[in-house]
Formats: sequence, C-alpha cells, structure tokens
Amino acid sequence: MIDPVLLRNDPEAVKRSQRARGNDEAVVDEALAADASRRAALGEFESLRAEQNEFGKQVKAASKEEKPELIKRAQQLAASVKAADARAKAAEAEFEAVSLRIENLVIEGVPSGGEENFITLREVGERPDFDFEPRDHLELGEMLGAIDMERGAKVSGARFYFLRGVGARLELALMNLALDRALHHGFTPLITPTLVKPEIMQGTGFLGEHADEVYHLPAQDLFLTGTSEVALAGYHADEIIDVASGPIRYAGWSTCYRSEAGSHGKDTRGILRVHQFNKLEMFVYTDPAEAEAEHDRLVGWQEEILQALGLHYRVIDVAAGDLGSSAARKFDIEAWVPTQDAYRELTSTSNCTTYQSRRLSTRYRTESGKTAAVATLNGTLATTRWIVAILETHQQADGSVIVPEALRPYLGGLDVLTPIAGGVSR
Repeated sequence: MIDPVLLRNDPEAVKRSQRARGNDEAVVDEALAADASRRAALGEFESLRAEQNEFGKQVKAASKEEKPELIKRAQQLAASVKAADARAKAAEAEFEAVSLRIENLVIEGVPSGGEENFITLREVGERPDFDFEPRDHLELGEMLGAIDMERGAKVSGARFYFLRGVGARLELALMNLALDRALHHGFTPLITPTLVKPEIMQGTGFLGEHADEVYHLPAQDLFLTGTSEVALAGYHADEIIDVASGPIRYAGWSTCYRSEAGSHGKDTRGILRVHQFNKLEMFVYTDPAEAEAEHDRLVGWQEEILQALGLHYRVIDVAAGDLGSSAARKFDIEAWVPTQDAYRELTSTSNCTTYQSRRLSTRYRTESGKTAAVATLNGTLATTRWIVAILETHQQADGSVIVPEALRPYLGGLDVLTPIAGGVSR
C-alpha cells in the first residue's frame, strides 16, 4: 500500500500520480481522513492503556479497605480500553481498505496518458524483408507440425492449443536458453506454485481493477497465477531479508493462466493471446535506492536474448495510464511481427518500488539497523509468445524456418525447421 508518511507529508505527489494514471484523486483525501482517524483512535487506546497500567499499580499498593472500590474502577477502565482497542482496529481496517485503492506512485518522467501515449526509447535491428508473401505463425506452425489449435480447442476450448514436435522442443529450447542466461547473471532458479492464497494475490496488486482476468477456485479459495511474479513476491512475505551485499534475484519458471477478460475478438488467431502459456520470469528484491539501476539491467538482459534471436524490436516507456497498479514504471519490449505489420509485446519489465513489499511485509535492515520496505522488480525473460516472432521473422519461402544460432545447441544442433508431410494432420 501507499507509504502513510508520504501520504501525510506530500499528498499532492500522490494526487499527481493518480491524475497521471487517470485515476480518481479524491481517494487521497479519503485516505488522509482515514489516517487521521486511525492515529486518533490509536492515540486514545494507548492513552487509556497507559492509564490502566498505572491504575493497576495503585490497586496492588492499596489497602484491603480501598481495593473493592479501586477494583470496580479498574473494571470500568478495562472496558474502556477494550472499546478503544476495537475502535482503533476498526479505524486501522478502514485506512487499509482506502489506501489499498491508491495505486503505486509513478516515477517522475513516466509519460502521462493511456495505452497510445508511450514513448519509444529505441529501435534495434532491421525489419525482415521478404521477396515472397510471408505466412503467419499459425500457418507456419501447422506446416511444421508444431502448433495444433484445433485439438487444443477440442480438449479445452477457445484459445488453448497443443505445441507438438518441434513446437514443443522450440519452447523448451527458449526457456532453457533464458535459464542459462539468468544463471549467468546470478539468478537463483525456482519452479513456483501456480496456485496462491488470496492475500498473496492481493499483496502483489493483481486483485484490483483487473481481477476479472484471474482464474479463481472458490472451493479452495485459491487463485491461478498469470505470472510467477505473484509466487515470487510472496516468497519472502513477512520476512526481513538481507540485500546489503546486493540484489536477491530469482528466475521463476511456471505455467501461467489468464482469462483474457475483455479481449474478445482481439488476437484470437494462433498463440499470441491465449489462456495458458509458459514463462521464465525474473524477480528481484533490492535496496530501493538501487531499484532504477536494476530496472535498466533487467531490460538490458532481455535485449541480449532478443538480439541473440535475431529479432527486430523496440523498447517503450509505458504511459502512466497503462501501468498495472503495482508498477511505478514499466518498460515493454515489442518485437516486429511481419504479417501483422506491427510491433507486439514480448516482454514487460516493471519497477514496483516498495508497493508490493509494504502489502506483503517484506523488509530489509537499513544502515541504522531499522527495518524498511524493500523494492521489488519483475520482468519476462522468455515466454511462449516469442515463438510467434521467431517463426515469422526467420521463415523462408517454402515454409521452413531458420533456427537462430543461439537456440541450436538446445535443439540438438538443428539449424532449420522443415515442414512435414501433411503438417498437423486432421
């Protein structure tokens, strides 16, 4: 949640952030009022409790004759303390409920506006140029016997699929390439749970306005995660961790689930926007002073892999109104998809500052010895969607696909994916 000290000391900064996101700034005044009520109720409780403790000493020291009347007064005081405690807890709950509605403060310099108001930071590589009519990734995938959407729909419904043959091998190759790069950069690999408790999902900021995109199992009251970021953010919940010697970096490998609510009719062909996919996610805990530098490092490591895969891409600074509730800044990397004549997102990398760690009570010790909220960051290092750009970028006229050199060791040295007779058989 929002830092209450910042809220009290600089409410205008919080309001500016709300405006940049296109959110209601009136909630800031509500939170200020709730904070004042909370502090007043807590002050009343602590004052009464101190009086009770002092009065208890008088009771102990009183004579036998004096005690009955003092005990009667002590009982009245105890009832007052209990009532004040209840009021303080209610005020605390009210403040938490209101403050949870305030999204993370955007970092200065983040562009204002909505989805279309991003700023392009750089474009890298050259767009592929074909002397033939390029096929889209699904047609190529079917020719290669790599993607089977029809049977995915038969088994699970729309936007499900099978990766088969070289398609399955290609995804595993991507994930293992990314894992090796993550290990090289000091990440600890984790295979994470994909079902999490409500408080973990809430703590990461995924049960806000986009809660309808999350799958919920009501009988167990568990949520299917749309990214291993959720489990990785919860990994150190309610802990004090040591970031004095540098960031703690995890690479989480998991299957991800998204209902894609509100996206009906968009990108329904192929595997660009689906309900289930695999992903290797970078997640970092660090000193808040190091968060912005770490954010740049994460983007750099993503770019290393995309360049090794021979993809043309651009890096964009996402506008405030298009940020998730927990992100203070987000850089997306979008690869060029030839048949769509457009850039499509392959990675997102977010600096969540201390927003998630406050909600999940993940702290570190400062130089003074006091505890403070740690900063968290996350970013994609490989995912199923990358297959779209790889197939379309490296295709040849006969439907074969050149395997990027960086992937070949993970495919047994295979350098070309070749169409099979009949493709995906019907």
